[in-house]
Amino acid sequence: MPIFLGIDAGGTKTTCAVANETSVLATATSGASNIVRVGETEARASLREAIAKACSSAGVDRRGVERTVIGAAGASVPQVRSRLLETICGMVSGEVEVVGDMVIAMEAAFEGAEGVIVIAGTGSIAYGRTAQGETARAGGWGYAISDEGSGHWIGRRTVSAALSGHDNGSDALLARVLRAWNLSSMDELIRMANASPPPDFAQLFPLAIELLGSTCSGSIYRIFDEAGQELAKLAASVVHRLWTEQTQITVASVGGVFAHAPLVKKSFQTAMQKAWPWVTIRQDIVDPVYGAVWRARRSAASSTPEAS
Repeated sequence: MPIFLGIDAGGTKTTCAVANETSVLATATSGASNIVRVGETEARASLREAIAKACSSAGVDRRGVERTVIGAAGASVPQVRSRLLETICGMVSGEVEVVGDMVIAMEAAFEGAEGVIVIAGTGSIAYGRTAQGETARAGGWGYAISDEGSGHWIGRRTVSAALSGHDNGSDALLARVLRAWNLSSMDELIRMANASPPPDFAQLFPLAIELLGSTCSGSIYRIFDEAGQELAKLAASVVHRLWTEQTQITVASVGGVFAHAPLVKKSFQTAMQKAWPWVTIRQDIVDPVYGAVWRARRSAASSTPEAS
């Protein structure tokens, strides 16, 4: 029975799933493997670890893999795609396909059918596909100029709120940010926040979740509410470009921000239903790695003589 690998190469973690034609045999996670964010060396190590752990758990020899699909942010950039392809081909046998993270998220949610997915993880993007195969995207242009509503965006806004609080005579939020980044003064924070390359602001997303139950909850609530609205704008842009009003479309959510910040998801749903009341919002959080598995299986099936 053929063996397939599906890989979600994220900016925070890497997930690898090992599957046969009918079942997922094992999954495993490791560190970040987004080449643009963490560099080629760290990305390669994370991919190798996730593949090795998943194959070991499944009792599968990675040299016997028939087909692998890996989804990653930035895969549309030729250099990123070629480096990922070279890296994975050096780790497993068989055919390897590199696609964007939104592609495997779309397949996980809709398995070839039409719909819209909104990803809010380390970064953010909205992506839609019609029944005729027409596609559109919004956002996802990188943390420096885009990624609204993402973990990186929320972390950066948390730092901004901490500094704004300081300017207005309250250092409660500033103290929590300093502690989270193991800093001792505001001057250190300013240098770190404005460093080049910039720090990983997404590391502060768990702190923002924790702060909802503190005296700083007002500032964080506003950040989460705005994050949901920004993500809704991305989704609405895609819906508007691909479908006419009153068309029954389903929108699915993907990523750790939706999974771990219910306030963001609630704000997103409220904004979407106000702008596009005929759109259905799925309540579950989609796991993109299963879309990579689905795509690997489908590609293998379509390449067999029976399917030609």
